[in-house]
Amino acid sequence: MNRNFAKGRMLAGETAIGTLLLLGSPLAAEMLAQLDFDFLIVDLQHGTWQERDAVTAFRGITLCGRVPMARVRRNDFGQIGRLLDMGALGIVVPMVETAEDARAAARAVRYPPRGERSEGALGAQFHGAGYRGWINDEVFLAVQIESQRAVENAADILAVDGVDSCWVGPADLAASMGADLATAEGKAAHRAAILSVRNACHRAGKVPGIAGLDSSVGEWVAAGFRFVTAGFDSMYMTAGAEQLLHRVGRQQEARPGDL
Repeated sequence: MNRNFAKGRMLAGETAIGTLLLLGSPLAAEMLAQLDFDFLIVDLQHGTWQERDAVTAFRGITLCGRVPMARVRRNDFGQIGRLLDMGALGIVVPMVETAEDARAAARAVRYPPRGERSEGALGAQFHGAGYRGWINDEVFLAVQIESQRAVENAADILAVDGVDSCWVGPADLAASMGADLATAEGKAAHRAAILSVRNACHRAGKVPGIAGLDSSVGEWVAAGFRFVTAGFDSMYMTAGAEQLLHRVGRQQEARPGDL
């Protein structure tokens, strides 16, 4: 059995650090899985993944001893079940705004009697014998809270049985709130909304999570978030290349269309 040690760590009150995978490259996924991330999220919402490549990525991540997760394009029963059948051990569902949204995601993630997931996990057989017997306990469901409406409904969303965690989307939340993060007032309102979600997680006994980016990761870990992403594959690639070019005296020039 490939136990979901990232989930176990979070349920024990520890922090799990992961990364998003956007490039659609199983090789890049496997390379990053050799680093000390706890989990890696194949991002089908904003990434360039094809299903066949996602299957390969899940297997490569597992081979490296990490936990394969996926973000679905939308809160869809068929999409969620299909990615689990391919071998994902965690699912992130975007734009969950109500308790009913959360219940729909929870129904899709687990087999009866705890959910309504359909039988037929052909692609998940690489996880080993007895998959059907342990997956309901090991699978991890995080719902994204990334709008003002979702923040207002956070207590009801997180009270849903089968939801293990939330994953706050700070950028979309700021846009939904109309918060100008260039101002002290906007930053304060934004942070207060995020921390209110964390508090709702604590009251519900759920794992607080957030999409962090490089310099913000330490801040969110210190604030008590335990399901935290540190960035994404294309960001690491371009940042490394920029540092190299800077060392040899090359400066990034503005290109047509740059803001």
